[in-house]
Parts: sequence; structure tokens; C-alpha cells
Amino acid sequence: MKYNKSLGSRGLRVIFFKHIGNLFNSSKSTHHLSNANRITLTLSLMGVALLLISSGEAFSASVNAKGCIVCHAVRLDRNHSLACTTCHRGNDSTGEKSEAHANLIAQPAHPEAMAATCGPCHPRQVDGIGAASHFTLKNLVNLVRRAFGATTDLQSMVEIPESDSPRDALALADDLLRRRCLRCHLYYKGDDYPAVTHGTGCAACHLEFQNGRLASHAFLAAPGDRQCLSCHYGNRVGFDFHGRFEHDLNVEYRTPYTTKDEHFRPFGVEYHELAADIHQQRGLVCIDCHPGSQLMAAGKPGPSCADCHDADLLDKNLPDRVRKSGPGYIFLAGTERKQHTLPIMTDPAHATHGGKISCQVCHAQWSFADSGKHLLRSDYDEFDQWDRLTTQGSSEVTKLLENNIDFSKNEIIPAMKDKIYFRDRPGVWYKGYGMRRWETIFLEKNEKGEISVVRPLLDYFLSWQDGNGLVHIDSHPSEAGNNGLHRYTPHTTGKAGLFYRQRLENLHFAEAAKENKQGD
Repeated sequence: MKYNKSLGSRGLRVIFFKHIGNLFNSSKSTHHLSNANRITLTLSLMGVALLLISSGEAFSASVNAKGCIVCHAVRLDRNHSLACTTCHRGNDSTGEKSEAHANLIAQPAHPEAMAATCGPCHPRQVDGIGAASHFTLKNLVNLVRRAFGATTDLQSMVEIPESDSPRDALALADDLLRRRCLRCHLYYKGDDYPAVTHGTGCAACHLEFQNGRLASHAFLAAPGDRQCLSCHYGNRVGFDFHGRFEHDLNVEYRTPYTTKDEHFRPFGVEYHELAADIHQQRGLVCIDCHPGSQLMAAGKPGPSCADCHDADLLDKNLPDRVRKSGPGYIFLAGTERKQHTLPIMTDPAHATHGGKISCQVCHAQWSFADSGKHLLRSDYDEFDQWDRLTTQGSSEVTKLLENNIDFSKNEIIPAMKDKIYFRDRPGVWYKGYGMRRWETIFLEKNEKGEISVVRPLLDYFLSWQDGNGLVHIDSHPSEAGNNGLHRYTPHTTGKAGLFYRQRLENLHFAEAAKENKQGD
């Protein structure tokens, strides 16, 4: 009898009893078993017992066994070796499913449950995360809303107004945020893609999901990049850290060409493999620079390159993972604390702009430069024109389009779920780009004379077509100004190379041209 590790103890029980049943069926009772079958039976009992013990799973041969582990074989980590009911509630003293699941909390780490379930043991973390930007998403929400006319800021994404019939561009932008944009937050488990689906609340970062399913109940003290990328994918910050750039959506512009047959797409859309950030190449992970102390609390300053690479700053203060080593410094990376020698800034070019230039102006290898983001909410049941844009980066929209352009299948009504309260609401949000590029790095000088990298981030055009095909809002542009360019830190660090001077020269020429135009 071979053991498949993926079966778990419940699968082993099934195979075990089936195997024994075959032996008994061949002989009406154990008294009539042949010597060979007696030996096989004994070895089967011993083998399965050893496997179950070594797997760490509980085992009960009683058909009247009670408790969660009879149906749910799980492995817990040392710090969370608790009764299932401690977090999930329910009743573990019965073998009846309906009784066992009474008052069950299916997602105990969800934001609405975490205070009661995670809070008693982790009060500081739960209290802190409630105001953290990773929890509220208020920075992103207010950035988009102000681009479409909002004059006041919201404190959390859950405050975004609902609107089935948007009265203006702001109401349409609110609907866009609730149903299309905000698919990566702690209230929602993410899109239905293998590398994207994650837990809710604390479980989004601290539990392992693989191929869209919970892989283990063993909590991760330090989340890996797999957890970060379940939200930071698709030409968002973090995807570039791994050198990934999402393909275009239109099948005619996708290079290299991909098959239209079903194939493995872990993030929903294929991606190019470009140069990864030098820190990623050296084995650093996201939380080496963005620790939980920063991400899980409000008001914590983000990291800066100078913290680790400026000798003067290092002499005054050593970051958590930096140590003095002889005449230099080392960085301790990852959970294994692998040592890396820190390069210190010595090039005279670093002093040329008096500290008013972002490191990535020279050191970014490439940056996202998608421009012309067109988003249409359509309540109309017309789908043929989307034949070449069925890949949408949203599993919900892609499934609807692939189904509805197939005349052999029953049509799905054009509706999408609200990603905060999970109600179906009318209309589907379709997306397309004017252009997707990475080769150009845009620079900008602000009123203080500081130079930084910017990218097209707020260059949105919103439209709405009702259920009768009537267009109410047609390509309403963002009011953000500056052609939608917004400050961005490309996570594509490398050597300054040959072209950083050209980037600065281009900026100076553009600034001079702007001044001349204003003078005219």
C-alpha cells in the first residue's frame, strides 16, 4: 500500500479500511485468513499507524468518533496548537455536522472577527493594524476619488459610497473602486487565480495558500514574497521587484503570442521576465525592507536607501537588520539572516544635487509606463465586441466574457460582486490600455526642486453604458492634472549604468522648454 503525502490522514483512513475490507471479503472471517493475508493485515495496521503518527495527524477508527479532526485533518504550528473551537467556535463534542457547525466562524481572521479571535493573544497587532494603510487602503482610495472631484477624504475603503446608477463621475469612480479595483484587500480573498487567492484579515499574510486553496494551518511568523505577490501583482509595486511586467490584454498586441486554449496563468495574465531588482537577485524579500512594524501600524515611516547605504547615517543609527562588521557593515536578510556586505555610497555623483534627487532617478533599471487606462462599466448584454479582450486581469470578468461569447453556453447576466459586502450588482467593468510600455522612465521636479521618478498612474478615462445601451458618461478624464503622472518608486534597483545622465538632461530640457513657453 503506497502512501501519497497529499492524501492526509482522512485519505489514509479510506485506503486503509478499503484495503482491509478487500482482505476480509476474500475470506469470510479472520479465522479463515491465509498466513500471507494475516501477515499483510498486520503490516497494513502497523504501516498506517506509523504513517499517521509520523504525519502528526490525529486518527480515530471509531465510526462514532466526535470532534473536528474526524473530518478536518489539519497540522498546526507550535504557537497555535489550540483546539479548533478556540478560533472557529462551533461545537467539537458532537459527530453531527449541523450541530458541530452551529455558530461556526469560517474565517476567524477576517477583519470583522479578528478582534475576538486573534485579539486576545495579539492585542497590539490587532489594535495597530486597524489604522494601517494596508488595512484601510485610504491612500489609494483618496488618490483616485480626488482625481474625479472628491473634496474630502475617507478614512477607510469601507466608507466608499455605493451607487447602482451613478449620478456623476465621482459616483462612477466609487463603483469602480468597490467592484473592480479593490480586489486585493483584507476583507476579500482575491481573484480566482492560483497565485492570487489568499486568506482574509490576518490570514492574508500569515497563512499559506497554494493553487487557490489553503495549504496549511501552520501560521507564518514572517510572510514570504508569495504572500506579498498575491496582492502586489499586475504592474503594481512589488511585481517589478521580481522583474515582471504584465502583457497587454488585447490578443492582437500580446507579445510573445499566447495560445487561446486554456493554460496556466497564475496571476490571470501572462507576464514578461525583465531585470529583477538587485536586492531580489541577492536573495532579499519584501519584509527585509518593509517589516511588519511598518506595515501593521499607522504613521510608521517607510524605508530609505540612505538608511543602509549612507555611512554618515549608519554611524549614527543602525537599522534593525544592519550590523557593524570591521570597517564596513552587513545586512541580515530573510528568516535565515543571511549576511550581505552593504555597499556604501562613495561616488562623487551622489553629492551633485544636494540631496534633492531620488535614488531611483539614476538607479531604476526600468519602470511601469502603462498609459491611457480606459474603464467602461456596461450594464448592456452585448459581448461580441470583447472577443479579443476576454483576458481582463479579473477572474470574474474573464469568466463572464469567455462564457457569454460561447453560444453553446447559457448567458450570464452582466453583473459583478461588490468586493466589500459581496453583493451582486448590475454592470460589468471592462478595462483596456492605450499603451503598455516599460522602457521610458519619466522624471519630475517639484516646487521644492526635488527630482523623482513618476509614472502614468491617474490617467483614467471612465464611461458608463446602461442596460438599454444608452451612454450616460463617455470617457470622462481624470482631473488629476500633469497627464496623470504621479510619484512612484520603481523596485528595479541596479547600477546607475549609462543612461542616468541622459534622463536628467531630458528633464532639464523639458523644464527649460516649459519656462520658455510660460515666458511667451
